[in-house]
Amino acid sequence: MPYGIPVPCCKKRPVRILLRLLTLLRPYLGATMLASITVVLSSGFALVTPRLVSWAVDFGITRGKSDIRALAVISLAILASAVASGVFRYCYAYLGESTAQRVAYDLREQIYNRLQRLSYAYHDKAQVGQIMSRVTQDVEAVRMYVNQGTLRLADIGVKVIGSLWLIAQLNFHLSIITFIFVPILAGQSVFMSTRLRPYWTRIQDGMGILGTILQENLTAMRVVKAFSREDYESAKFARSAQTLFDDSFHANQIQSFNMPTMIGVWTLSIVITLFYGGHLYLQGQLTIGELAACMLYLQIIQGPMRQVGFIVNQFARSQAAGERIYEILDAESAVKEKPDAVELKDSKGEVIFDRVSFGYDAVSAVLRDVDIVAKPGEIIALLGPTGSGKSTVVNLLPRFYDVTGGRIVIDGHDIRDLTLASLRNSIGIVQQEIFLFIDTIRENIRYGVQGASDEEVIEAAKVARIHDFIMTLPDGYDTWVGERGVTLSGGQKQRISIARMLLRDPRILVFDDSTSSVDMETEYLIQQALNQLMEGRTTFVIAQRLRTVKNADQILVLRNGQIVEQGRHEELLEKNGLYRQIYDVELRDQEEAFAQSTLAANAEVGDS
Repeated sequence: MPYGIPVPCCKKRPVRILLRLLTLLRPYLGATMLASITVVLSSGFALVTPRLVSWAVDFGITRGKSDIRALAVISLAILASAVASGVFRYCYAYLGESTAQRVAYDLREQIYNRLQRLSYAYHDKAQVGQIMSRVTQDVEAVRMYVNQGTLRLADIGVKVIGSLWLIAQLNFHLSIITFIFVPILAGQSVFMSTRLRPYWTRIQDGMGILGTILQENLTAMRVVKAFSREDYESAKFARSAQTLFDDSFHANQIQSFNMPTMIGVWTLSIVITLFYGGHLYLQGQLTIGELAACMLYLQIIQGPMRQVGFIVNQFARSQAAGERIYEILDAESAVKEKPDAVELKDSKGEVIFDRVSFGYDAVSAVLRDVDIVAKPGEIIALLGPTGSGKSTVVNLLPRFYDVTGGRIVIDGHDIRDLTLASLRNSIGIVQQEIFLFIDTIRENIRYGVQGASDEEVIEAAKVARIHDFIMTLPDGYDTWVGERGVTLSGGQKQRISIARMLLRDPRILVFDDSTSSVDMETEYLIQQALNQLMEGRTTFVIAQRLRTVKNADQILVLRNGQIVEQGRHEELLEKNGLYRQIYDVELRDQEEAFAQSTLAANAEVGDS
């Protein structure tokens, strides 16, 4: 099973990705410029030191004790230069890390905000582990690129170019030797980058795969244990971990070979320079101080050239991370808000589906030519076999998906002409899969209306028939809910979710099988509370309970994405069609059970 985020993304050129990452520095241009200046100053003072050493040797040592004063002055100058270089190096390290951390913060926020605004169509295909990997590890790779990559590259450039120029000032012939070896090392680095890039791409993807497997396993731990699949899951994780290990090991092998090669080549340049420099000294064309300065400049160049391998590795990793990050940031949402969208105000709740069609792709249609007219205050019940399109109908209403044909109108407005916030604020939804956050019960109910008072939260809980249960808990409304609400029963989670929706007081209600997880008694209590709430509000219900169906103003029976029957309970029973089949198979038992419970209750009253 492949693990990835299957969004369309054209592979971009590595240089273009790296340049695009640099645009993240635009808000911090001042700090970046200041950091660049401190890089130049730090490297500049470091380059002064070998020349001072040359003067110390030539004027303070070789001329005898009479020049001890000159030696002392030059030594103090060397010390001052080192201190200045260190101070500016600290400044650029501080500024660089501060800027890089801000860029990482901005990038994580951009990714998170983008994920919030992508439609259901994107999240239906995306894996959580892959997204987590991109938000964490890939952003961290970009942070290191911004700081250690770009600024260190500037430091390398100043030191290498400056050293080559200063060697040329001392002796042009010696500088030629250095000029010969620098391109060789640069070519080696480019070659290593080409080899490392595919490895780092696979490593970044492999981390995402590993995260997806881990997240999926932890989420489905009860299923794993119920089917005794621990060994299978361990083996699956081990295979992915082994693949990641192999790619990481091969990448490090390449790097391990690269570093000794570069050191060996550079050592050869030092040997040749020392040999030829000694020859020039013996010929009187070079002083011993100048030769010492040349060797020091070679040492200065050697450090940055060793770091080139790290920089190349960092660039390769950042390019792979950048591609993965921009796959999210460049992803187009299937549901977009128009620039001139208007707000839905004072909604009355009239909903019209006008020849609505929908398909997740161009091949298979989920809905075809669906027509619904729901007047304010009406209850619309949706029934049908699994896969008939019931949930799709209610998911189209708040534009979780966009229709592919026809239109949906609320109070005379095509919902595509409305702002998403105002549209969704007018619709209260209790979804089939209940999700509760790791927080208190109070905050879970208050989630939809953050400014709601405690009294409003309690009132909503009472209407949803969950208040009495909450008060039996040791911490009451301050009781913390476990991950995804695992500490609560299905019915308790359902009622908390209903309370969360009730607090918003919307004009349109959607119950996606919202009472399927509660017993008949609890469902009866909820229904009694909701009957008053539904007055004057348009309500769409996907229900499996007969009581809900019988109270509906319209029952829509769907099959294969089409409405095949429409009417009230008694009318549809008389037609003897699909609704009658559903009633006989699923609803008749409920009616008989309800009748028996009613007779039992009446008998108890009579006895008393």
